[in-house]
Amino acid sequence: MTELGKGRPPLKLWYEKWTAKWDEALPIGNGRLGGMIHGAPAQEKIQMNEDTIWYGGPKQANNPDAQSHLAEIRRMLMQGKQEEAEHLSRMALMSGPKYYSPYQPLGDLLVWFLHHQLPAEAYVRELDLETAVATVSYRIGTTSYRREYFSSAADQVMVVRVTCDHPGGLTCSANLMRRPFDGGSRAIAADTILMEGESGTDGIRFTCAVKAVAEEGFVRTIGDSLSVEGANAVTFLIAAESTFRSAKPEDACLARVEAAAAERYEQLKRSHIEEYAEKFNRVLLNISAETAEVQAKLPTDRRLELVKAGHEDNSLVELFFQYGRYLLISCSRPGSMAANLQGIWNDSYTPPWESKYTININTEMNYWPAESCGLAECHEPLFDLIERMRPHGRKTAQDLYGCEGFVAHHNTNIWGETRIEGMLISSSIWPLGAAWLSLHLWEHYRYSMDVTFLAEQAYPVMAEAAEFLLAYMVDDGQGHLVTGPSISPENKFVLPDGTRGNLCMGPAMDMQIVHTLFHACMEASHIIQADGTLRRRLEAAIKRLPDIRIGKHGQIMEWLEDYEEAEPGHRHISQLFALHPGEMIDKHQTPELAEAAKQTLQRRLANGGGHTGWSRAWIINFWARLGDGAAAYEHIRKLIAASTYPNLLDCHPPFQIDGNFGATAGIAEMLLQSHGGVIELLPALPKAAWQDGEIKGLRARGAFGINIRWRAGQLQEAQIRAGQTGTCRIRYEQQLFVQCEDGAAVAFTNNGAIVEFAAQAGQTYRVLLAEGSCD
Repeated sequence: MTELGKGRPPLKLWYEKWTAKWDEALPIGNGRLGGMIHGAPAQEKIQMNEDTIWYGGPKQANNPDAQSHLAEIRRMLMQGKQEEAEHLSRMALMSGPKYYSPYQPLGDLLVWFLHHQLPAEAYVRELDLETAVATVSYRIGTTSYRREYFSSAADQVMVVRVTCDHPGGLTCSANLMRRPFDGGSRAIAADTILMEGESGTDGIRFTCAVKAVAEEGFVRTIGDSLSVEGANAVTFLIAAESTFRSAKPEDACLARVEAAAAERYEQLKRSHIEEYAEKFNRVLLNISAETAEVQAKLPTDRRLELVKAGHEDNSLVELFFQYGRYLLISCSRPGSMAANLQGIWNDSYTPPWESKYTININTEMNYWPAESCGLAECHEPLFDLIERMRPHGRKTAQDLYGCEGFVAHHNTNIWGETRIEGMLISSSIWPLGAAWLSLHLWEHYRYSMDVTFLAEQAYPVMAEAAEFLLAYMVDDGQGHLVTGPSISPENKFVLPDGTRGNLCMGPAMDMQIVHTLFHACMEASHIIQADGTLRRRLEAAIKRLPDIRIGKHGQIMEWLEDYEEAEPGHRHISQLFALHPGEMIDKHQTPELAEAAKQTLQRRLANGGGHTGWSRAWIINFWARLGDGAAAYEHIRKLIAASTYPNLLDCHPPFQIDGNFGATAGIAEMLLQSHGGVIELLPALPKAAWQDGEIKGLRARGAFGINIRWRAGQLQEAQIRAGQTGTCRIRYEQQLFVQCEDGAAVAFTNNGAIVEFAAQAGQTYRVLLAEGSCD
């Protein structure tokens, strides 16, 4: 295959102006330490976050009256006493305190520059996705200045480097601030300042240290500021730590900045780029070879304006795809916290939805691109979060419902709390959070085929989530096992008498998740040859789960009854979990359900659906699963045009990072799908918009690595790298043949649109159109 990216402009976001707006600043991060770069010439502000700074501490706050009222609530729901059931549930099930505490900023690093009173000329602010280095360059008078910013996972420091081309021409000061909760900072050495703080009296305490290393000139402290005077260059080294990880955060910070100061700047930068680029460069996408160079000459905000005006920009789509991968690498690393609603980037002490982990879709969406887009290790912080949740989830299951296993509801936090959180019936009483999260471990196994991981990490979590559901579900009076009380997040239905309700028994999303988890547990137990008793219980329960149903509008029913929707254009489209990320609805295997899913989408969209960034991103994935590349592409364009800030972060509104991750996953899903035991090539290619292109480094379930090239909307060649020995099945709309990488023959069979062959671990195979199959 061709050398992807050869001769193409670099993947950069760039602008001709600095910004005072947070949602136009540029994000950097090393998984745990993040910064937003504003780039003002005279006074730079770097807004900083450390991933463990959450207000307050864990609470044991399950409602003690829940169990004694649970049966009554269920009885009311089954008798149609909607208002009474919700009224009682609000008192008997909700926890106290009602809400989890928020994720909060670390603070700001402010750098003030002397002799910057004149306007800056030739100004450029940029973020290079290939190096994870942000830069600002400009000229004042006859002196040129350049700043470089990166957050290094290799050295666990954030680095800010300032240079000028006039000898001795750099004089600046730097200080730390945490307004309005500014506890002050202090100088602890001639070149180092320290800020300490706490997030509530029972919360996390933290430290941030900044050390300045000047070239020529000198550094001293004046008050609580670092003063750099007459230098050619200065490097600021920033470290942060909290008591969540370290009993002595100050010592940890000082050790990091001292170790980094012992290295030359060039080595710090090289180590950072090498560590980062190994991950980023695993996947390359090219859908715009002829136009990319021209479009890349325009600033990113200008390109965004043109897309809003209706112009095509496939190069911006490429950038947007890779930006999602950049953000995941930058906010979710082994050893870091999982990516929350804002990744790690948050400038508010009272952020929207507390910047928590919302697990009725948003947290899960954050990790949709992890496996398929070559970043499996970025999934690990989510698995760590699930482990922190399990002890809390066991207690919540027992306290609230009298059940074994572990449960979580629609939100959690850094501590992994699982109680019913919030005040709103429409979102809070949803006990399927643990079940959905546990399927991420199953997906990690399906992509890696790592049986040890399955046996030791994935299956115990999955089985414990399934144990809860077996105990929690009840007979609906018609022989079906259903969940409840529960909701279809976060939608309302209308009863025949006009009453609006949220709380119900057996909503479609619940039953689809239950079905998916039970089947996954059964398959996993076969693979690891364990837990036959549980497997038999799951087999019996599956037979009693209600089927997916089609309603009066030809849609997938959202509830057990074909209720009218209070909001037909609601942002959540939860009843299509079975289409994506689930697999119960499949365009090949269940065409009638697939058509009903299409009708569901069209009905939502006709009534104003897709108006939030993450919802639009989910819609991209839905259309990809339905094989409609033109529709999926149209929603990519709408997401970029209507729900994206100038810095390409997702606009819910306000900022919420899941739309970035969901869109990246959706673009991958358009080019490759691997559910149902079959690898499908170019399943939703928008042939008119992306006529020619190639992608390298995608991953498929079954431990396969995939490269694909297409011309004039038709497959030209795919390369399949087998990570395990076993059967490989590939689907394409035309007949295929298979050969080894060196051209040697491979025995394969064609069964309709599927070609099948025995793959050997470590071998690469070429997949091409069979002779005579071209249009």
